[in-house]
Amino acid sequence: MSKKITLSLLVALTLSANSDTPSLEKRVNLLEKQIQELKLQNVQAKQHLHSSSFSQNAYLPDIALILNMSSVARNVKNSQYENFAIDGFIKKGEAELPFNKNRGFNLNYAELALHSVVDPYFEAFTMLHLHPDKLEIGEAYVKTTALPYGLGVKAGKFKSSFGRINAKHQHAWNFDDQPIIYKAFFGPDAISDMGISTQWVADTQNYLMIGVELLQGSNERSFGDTQKNNLTVGYLKTGVDFTEDLSTLAGVSFARGKNTFGGDTDIYGADLTMQQQFDSYSSLTWQSELLYRKRQNVITNAKQAGFYTQFVYKYNKNYAAGIRYDGIIKKSVKDLNKYTAMVEYHPFPMSRLRLSYSYDKTKIIDGSRKNIHTVMLTLNIAAGAHGAHDY
Repeated sequence: MSKKITLSLLVALTLSANSDTPSLEKRVNLLEKQIQELKLQNVQAKQHLHSSSFSQNAYLPDIALILNMSSVARNVKNSQYENFAIDGFIKKGEAELPFNKNRGFNLNYAELALHSVVDPYFEAFTMLHLHPDKLEIGEAYVKTTALPYGLGVKAGKFKSSFGRINAKHQHAWNFDDQPIIYKAFFGPDAISDMGISTQWVADTQNYLMIGVELLQGSNERSFGDTQKNNLTVGYLKTGVDFTEDLSTLAGVSFARGKNTFGGDTDIYGADLTMQQQFDSYSSLTWQSELLYRKRQNVITNAKQAGFYTQFVYKYNKNYAAGIRYDGIIKKSVKDLNKYTAMVEYHPFPMSRLRLSYSYDKTKIIDGSRKNIHTVMLTLNIAAGAHGAHDY
């Protein structure tokens, strides 16, 4: 009975997972708490029935398999694209391209997600990346469930809550490509590291969350000195419902760590999301994020910035469309920008087909700037007990 209720709650969460409103955040938190309570009750019931002996079945985790694949048409050869550069950010051949790398067909990833209630005080999460020749741990962490005063602690390897999109997995993005400024500052995994996180959610009418993370600092694109844990991340996120149908979520973030040059890297972030809800399944969402980086090295103190802004219109539970503009702010080079448009179809909440077109003016191919046109069709499948993503 508990599993049936849990599955129903998960489907309900998934149907509304992408409706980014502060009130939804509270409903999601409440439903997730109810799920954990139901699972704990189920564990305790099974333990009672098998009190004379240990029952491993009471502790079996939820398991989900996520598949993402694409067909890509691009006006640049694969050998040229994999060696692109972005002036002042990424050197030739240093870019990591785990998603949509080749013209033709790509199996971008197969991910195995596991989640389990450990006991009344902890739950555990693991995200495994399956590759043809290896198994990679994407995330593996434990999270507290019973601390008082709105406090929560997470420890292990996890995606940082810096900014707006950093904590989201690729299959939860509204566009298949990572924003250019994230790719330039962090690479495809963004800030994903070993460490510990503490968050506090205020018991107020409006959503207010403050968090601090102590991380190893292994991201070599901006940090990379791992002789000791050297990366500190802090953020504040708040949301307001202006009306029953219009809401906003805003945040500021800061990250400081040691880089491979021996200097400090400071990154500041600001994000804003506004959503107009038309009915249960229809909405218009505007999301923007600005990042600014100050990085010391042996010669100079580089200051760089960039942003993205996007609109996503959900017509109903099956169809959506969106546009996004990316820009890098760099005085020495003009027009480092990218335009993207997409339409998507959801046959069911656990499956998605997305067709997109992008016009990219940020990359250097074979020593000169190249305008890159890309048409892409992607398929994403989530099979199993895969819950809603964090707001």
